Parts: sequence; structure tokens; C-alpha cells
Amino acid sequence: MSDVLTAARDDVRIPAAIAETLVDPTAYADDRIHEAYTRLRAENPLGVAEPEGFDPFWVVTRHADILEISRNNDLFKSGVRPTTLTNRAALARVMEITGGSPHLVRSLVQMDAPDHLKYRALTQPWFMPQSIRKREEAVRGLAEETARHMLSLGGECDFVRDVAVAYPLRVIMQILGVPEADYPRMLRLTQELFGPTDPDTARSLEALTPAQYADLLGMVVADFTAYFEAISADRRAHPCDDLATLIANAVIDGQPIGPVEATGYYTIVATAGHDTTSSSTAAAMWALATQPGLLDQLRADLSLVAALVEEAIRWATPVKTFMRSPVADTELRGRTIRAGDWMMLCYASGNRDEEVFEQPFAFRLDRQPKRQLAFGFGAHLCLGQHLARMEMRALFEALIPRLRAVELAGEPKLVASSFVNGLKTLPIRFEAA
Repeated sequence: MSDVLTAARDDVRIPAAIAETLVDPTAYADDRIHEAYTRLRAENPLGVAEPEGFDPFWVVTRHADILEISRNNDLFKSGVRPTTLTNRAALARVMEITGGSPHLVRSLVQMDAPDHLKYRALTQPWFMPQSIRKREEAVRGLAEETARHMLSLGGECDFVRDVAVAYPLRVIMQILGVPEADYPRMLRLTQELFGPTDPDTARSLEALTPAQYADLLGMVVADFTAYFEAISADRRAHPCDDLATLIANAVIDGQPIGPVEATGYYTIVATAGHDTTSSSTAAAMWALATQPGLLDQLRADLSLVAALVEEAIRWATPVKTFMRSPVADTELRGRTIRAGDWMMLCYASGNRDEEVFEQPFAFRLDRQPKRQLAFGFGAHLCLGQHLARMEMRALFEALIPRLRAVELAGEPKLVASSFVNGLKTLPIRFEAA
């Protein structure tokens, strides 16, 4: 740990109250996190947080700085330290569980060059625009089914539970090759992995120590491992045209893919492949239910659905933070960052940066250019970005012509999580066209 982070100067140190907000999962379920980000962008856009129980870390809140770090993957690494915010006690337990690694899962997210490129290349062709176009007809069929299902609910529903969760889950599970009977299991494990601190998604409702949280997440990962080991064995014996077959039979550097890496691959596809799209889809409906005239504007011109999708992705920014660590001393915004320092990239802050987005807290279809950071940037740019956009366009192009009006029917609530979060409930009342 560098001297800068063990004894941060007063002009670098973030106020204690803001530092504690950054690590408080409940702050991400209300406006407190955006209040903290707004103050940091104005007063200390690259400062050091020293919350109790955590190693100190730099907090990166400006769009330009997040881009700079994200495009320089040779300097700012993902695998050196935890890639997600982890306190000292939980990290110690994770390293006990893994035998020294700070990562419970080794997926593309935790990999650096040269491994990252090799593993990414395995599935990248499946997620390129030309491949996505081949699946568009099937996805649009699911979107039509989903729209009809919503309209059958009698004018009122929880859009998250009844629509936004199930639709992307079906899409990615079909691509991965998971049997339909196991979709609920994959959804439950995803929510337990991404929302272990939220009482509505956590595996345990008991008050847990940080080390116990690490154990709990280890159990979730073990469940994923056991499930996909069986899938791998089946696909080696009975290959199919799905991603599970590709992963199960993958060869890296002349050797079969390792069990840890295979589990990591399955897990990232089976979780991020739908959860983040669900969050952005729900955010789009939230806007339709609360922004006067927005639904009428889209009904009059369906070509604007693409803009709705892009703004909803910026608005939701489902992946709130990732951590990085430089492998050499460097400077950013006039401050020296030492090798081994820990850095939090605050994507939701970058997507509200006043230097980039006019009226950043407004939901606007006319944003140009569209420079949102929700999919990341650089080598770790989200593999599924084209699929996510196509899924959302298909759904809203099927749904909007069927809706005459929509409004909130209760209080929207978000998942309490500093890593991946979005709406967990969105009660709406709607009138069919």
C-alpha cells in the first residue's frame, strides 16, 4: 500500500461521511449516492476514501478520468486486487477460501492481458452485431410474447417482477443452453450473487459478519460450479449449438479450459447476461411512467425507441462500480497514483457528469452524442452490449404501440448494492391502446 493511501493528505482525503456513503449498500437504493457523487465531481473528483474496515481507495467520479483508466488496461489492471468493493475482513476470508486469490470467481472481469483477450475471443463472435442479427427474429418473438403477457395482467402489474426480469433471462438462457426448468434457479443465484446485502435478494436474512458474507458468496459460486459442471459434462458428450457447448469444449493455449475459468465464464454469462438488461429495461418503463408526454412521443415515432434504450441504459447504469489497480506509478488529474493503489471507477457518476451531459439528471431522448459509460470502455467493454440494446428495442417496439397510458401504482424500490443494482419493484398502472 502506498504512502499516499495510508496517510492521505487533507486536500486528497474525501470527507468521512461521503466515504461511508460510498460503501453503504443502502445509499445506492436512494438519492444519497448521487448526492455524494455530485459533491465529489465538484469538489474532489479524484480523492481518497478511507471508510472504516476497508483499505483506502481512490474514487474516480469524472467521465474523462474513467475513460482514461479504462482505455489503459496495460497500466490499470483488474486482477491485482479485488475487482469489486470488498472490505478487509471479507477479503481475508476470500483469500482463505481461494488459497490466496482475491477473487471468488475468475471471469473476464477479473482477467488481464494476455488471458483476457484469449478468453474473450472464445465467445466474442456470438455477441457481434452480425450474430445478433441472426437471433433477432427469435428475440422479437419473445418480446411479442412478453408484451402480450403484460397486457393480459388487467391493467396493473409489477413491471420488474412480471416483465423486466423474465424476458432477458429467457433470451440469455436460450443462448447459453440452460433448460427452461432451471431458469428460476439461475435467477435466484444471480440475485444472491449481485444482491447479498439486500434483504429481498440475499441468501440469508441473518445479520452477518463480513467474513460470513464471503462464505455466503462462496456458497453461491459453489452452486453455480456444481450446476455448470453437470452442463459441461453433458455438452462434451452431446454437443449442441449453444454457448455451453463452446465453453465446455474450449481450448486455451492448447489445453482444455480449466474448471475455475469455465465456472467464471458460465457465471458471468448466466448473471450479467440478463440482470443488467433487466435493470435498464425497468428504468425505461420508469421513465415512461413518470415523464409527461414521453409515451405519446414514442407512440408517434417508434424510431425514437433506440434513443429511449440508450438513455435508459445511461440512466440506470446497472454496474455502479468496478475497481482497478495500477502496476506502475502514474499521474492523473495532477495527483500521483502509486503502483498497487486501489481505485473505484464510479460509472454512475461518470454518466451524470455535468461536463459531458447537459441536464444530467433529466431523462432526454435528444442526447447527442451518446457517450454513456454503462457498458464500460476499452478492453473490458461489455461483450453483451449489442444483444442488450437489441432486446430492449424489440420489447419496447412491441409494447409501446399497445399502450395508451402508463403511470406509477406504488413506490419504485432499488436493490441495495454498491456493485450491480437496479429496480427490484416497479408497480405500474397502464391502459391498453
